[in-house]
Amino acid sequence: MKSTRNIVFLLLMMATTFSAQLTQAETYDIDTSHSSVNFKIKHLAISNVKGSFTVFDGHFEYIPGQPDQWSVEAVIQINSVNTGDDDRDEHLQNEDFFHVEKFPTMTFKATGAVMDDDDDDEEFEMKGTLEMHGVTLPVTLEVEFNGAITDPWGSERTGFSASTKINRKDWGLSYGKVLESGGLMIGNEVKISLEIEGVKRK
Repeated sequence: MKSTRNIVFLLLMMATTFSAQLTQAETYDIDTSHSSVNFKIKHLAISNVKGSFTVFDGHFEYIPGQPDQWSVEAVIQINSVNTGDDDRDEHLQNEDFFHVEKFPTMTFKATGAVMDDDDDDEEFEMKGTLEMHGVTLPVTLEVEFNGAITDPWGSERTGFSASTKINRKDWGLSYGKVLESGGLMIGNEVKISLEIEGVKRK
């Protein structure tokens, strides 16, 4: 009888382990050639200047229907900022703004997600922190799941679009002047948009 109980216990342990393996989140590396990190900020209160960071890398953990297992970590190289104007890009990298020599990267880390009421994986919030200019603060990404596919070379891919808004002054990026009209030469609110495609690690 005791032997039978031991066998049953062993089988239950094996089943639990196997089930955990089945539901474990998979790691996806960001395919930077098919992903983008973009931003937009007001200029003279009447137009928007758009830009991007072209050098970044990272990975995320993902499994459908289990947001408690989702996580993200990505690092962006600040000196890759590109607004289409070399002089402006150089200014953004100096002490007035990012101070690249002292703070060469920004890092986003997130663990877990908050689903909509309908528990739909297609739209959710990803809670995390953004470390930039020596300051780390919480941010929330509004994320849309774009789908999953196996590419012609047999790699499993999944894609997401994400966006958020931050106040640059919260991270110590306060350079700017007040116009005679009372508006700001450079807006404080920065709109960030991401297009992320990940390739599942083999």
